[in-house]
Amino acid sequence: MQLPKAEIDALFGLVAHSPGYALEIDLPAQLVKRPDGHAIPFDVDPFRKECLVNGWDDIGLTLRHADKIREFEERRRARHPYYFS
Repeated sequence: MQLPKAEIDALFGLVAHSPGYALEIDLPAQLVKRPDGHAIPFDVDPFRKECLVNGWDDIGLTLRHADKIREFEERRRARHPYYFS
């Protein structure tokens, strides 16, 4: 979901007239916070939010299951040793 057009236009106006203008993006709270305290809520897919908050990319998501992958590979090697010769 995008921020409302009026909010986007207001932000661009503030940035254009205020060198060094900085916003805070509070992902856990799903808010864009302006320096004047005004907060703009936004929606984000729960899975994407979890990945971003935890710093998980595709590799990180896979590595969360490293123990299970290792166990699978050990069983596979024991059952099919000729794959590895």
